[in-house]
This record gives sequence, C-alpha cells and structure tokens, in this order.
Amino acid sequence: MSIDKLKSEMAHWTLSKRRLINIIVGISALLLTEAARTYYRPFIYAHHIYDFHIADTLGNSLGTVTTVFIFVALLGRDNARDYFLIRTVTISVLVFEVMHPLLGKPIDPLDMVATVLAGVFCEGFYRLLHGRP
Repeated sequence: MSIDKLKSEMAHWTLSKRRLINIIVGISALLLTEAARTYYRPFIYAHHIYDFHIADTLGNSLGTVTTVFIFVALLGRDNARDYFLIRTVTISVLVFEVMHPLLGKPIDPLDMVATVLAGVFCEGFYRLLHGRP
C-alpha cells in the first residue's frame, strides 16, 4: 500500500452503520472485560469456585473480542476485508500468546484455546450482525 493510497483511504473513511455497530461491540466487550476482571474474577477466586477456567482466561477471550471488533471498525471496508481482519487479528493475538516466554511469562494453553474460541465467536457474531461475505 502506497502512502498516496493510504492518504486517500483516510480521507474517504466514513462512519457507516457497519462501523458504528462494530465499534459499539468492541467498546462493549472492553467494558465487559474490565468489569469481569474487577468483579467476577476476584469473586470466583475468593470463593474457590470452579468455573471451567473462565476467570483465568477472561483477558484472552473477551480481550480478543475487543481487539477484533475495534480493528474491524477502524480498518474494515467491506465484509470480505472484515473477515480477513477477524482471522488476522485472532492469529495475531495467538502469536502474542506464544511469544510470552520472550516477556518472561509462561505460555498458557488455556489462553490459546480461549483465543481461538473467541475468534470463532467473533466470526459467527459478525456474520449474525452483518451477513455472509
């Protein structure tokens, strides 16, 4: 992509109904992520409740939904590109998880599973909202 094409795309970027829906979903997922981290996770840990590792993987599952829909809202142009972005962002979050040892953190296989499941959820939810490509 050339600089001129990038400038042209930025100049013609519009807030469409599709973009607005995607940004609302992304921001809602962000708020839900932070609420779950603040209230749900501490409650589960404090009461020693087994929740099938949902509290452990909140960051990856809801964080992936947040990331996907924010990127799709900002960078998406049409359904075909949006589906490409959904898959690319999901794979990017997965690669970030695999790179954790470089940051001094262990790889958590459950976080990887949560990321993949969240990516599948994002594609299905996007399809429900906007239809097939």
